Amino acid sequence: MFFEPPNLTDFFKQFITNSAKKIVSDKDYLQNEIMKWKSSPKRTEQIIGDRYYSGYHDILRRKRTAIGADGKLVEVENLPNNKIVDNQYEKVVTQKVNFLVSQPITFKSENEAYVMALNKIFDKNFLRTFKALTVDCLNGGVGWLYIYYNENGEFCFKRFAPYEILPFWKDSEHTKLDYAVRVYEVIEYSNGQQNIVEKVEIYKSDGIEYYTLNNGVLIADIENPKEFYLKINENGYNWAKIPLIPFKYNYMEIPLIRNTKSLQDAINTMLSNFQNNMEEDIRSTIFVLKNYEGENLGEFRQNLATYGAVKFFSDGGLETLHIEVNSENYKAIVELMKKELISNAKGYDAAELRSGSTPNEMNIKSIFNDINMDANAMEIEFEAGFENLLWFINAHLANTNQGNFDGEQVEIIFNKDTIVNESQVIADIKNSVGIISEETCVANHPWIDDPKKELERVKAEKSEQTAAYINTNSF
Repeated sequence: MFFEPPNLTDFFKQFITNSAKKIVSDKDYLQNEIMKWKSSPKRTEQIIGDRYYSGYHDILRRKRTAIGADGKLVEVENLPNNKIVDNQYEKVVTQKVNFLVSQPITFKSENEAYVMALNKIFDKNFLRTFKALTVDCLNGGVGWLYIYYNENGEFCFKRFAPYEILPFWKDSEHTKLDYAVRVYEVIEYSNGQQNIVEKVEIYKSDGIEYYTLNNGVLIADIENPKEFYLKINENGYNWAKIPLIPFKYNYMEIPLIRNTKSLQDAINTMLSNFQNNMEEDIRSTIFVLKNYEGENLGEFRQNLATYGAVKFFSDGGLETLHIEVNSENYKAIVELMKKELISNAKGYDAAELRSGSTPNEMNIKSIFNDINMDANAMEIEFEAGFENLLWFINAHLANTNQGNFDGEQVEIIFNKDTIVNESQVIADIKNSVGIISEETCVANHPWIDDPKKELERVKAEKSEQTAAYINTNSF
């Protein structure tokens, strides 16, 4: 499909699309779809996932209440109201991201030039972007990667937040994107005042259209109503595909927060309640008053706190009922909730690795079983995303005269950051020498990142040793 063009402009003419297959001309329809989507359960869940990952949990809005005189709940402001966030959700998201994509992605192909070109594009900057994109996938069920050329003509990648993108799919399986709408807020200044403006971008096969959303009405951007994806020598061109690629957490696009929010809220609530009970020392003792001289209970509490004494009539008195807070009950419940959150999130409990003696390989595999299975499922979805991404990579390499790699087969390997019993693995490799190839043994060694370079070093060392031996024994 791609060929080496005589110049950049001629090549991009191959990607010009005269019009989208489905023109979005009904502005009323689009406005209605945007407004429905903004308050939809799916987008709300994506926002909650992002909010919880950042530490802004529902517990922070909690109020202490009690039954009022009319039998209804009323806010009570004079009670301790701790709002403790123990962000286990963020911990398990980070755990899953680091497990799958903390190590550089490996590309295998029979074409070494292609591998070198891919390694140059997918550098450390891309890995950082892709790690953040994986966080988006977990928080929102799907992450979005936008491909573009910056003002310097450099091939770049950019993330769009899941809750900013309203996709319109060509198929029910959500594999082919027809067009997409991005809605996001920007701060603009007018007459010295700060205003929040909702911007709308519509990504279609014939370019990007720009609008603002004002009270649910789309208003075209007069200064910049539409632009091409590519601009070369003052000429505009479009890709044959929309350069917006979805990377899914799972095929149903279900975010991780759906299976963990109730458990995370329970953990926060239990810890906050425990701290409240510890601070409510006056509540751990119930006072039984008989013939108290004062007018009300508020005066009694003030006198007790100020003077350490209260007055009673001649036949009055004071009795107490003590209420003990059992901290072990709170501890047991919180620990149970944390284990259940890890289980529902398909993570792993690092405490199991720290406790007891050094775990053997079977124990390690058992501990990492859930997160490994979930990572395998994510790999399948990510490989589909990379397949779409490589279409643009191949086009970029061709139009910049770096080679025509259309049709080249490439294997994408995610190097999972798991824990292994190195001594056992090394022993197994030594026992396999002579049974399997040296390259396979080296590739599975836990200390080696680049098997080919290591084999070259081994070969060089052997050559040096052979040369030294010949020189030593020569006459």
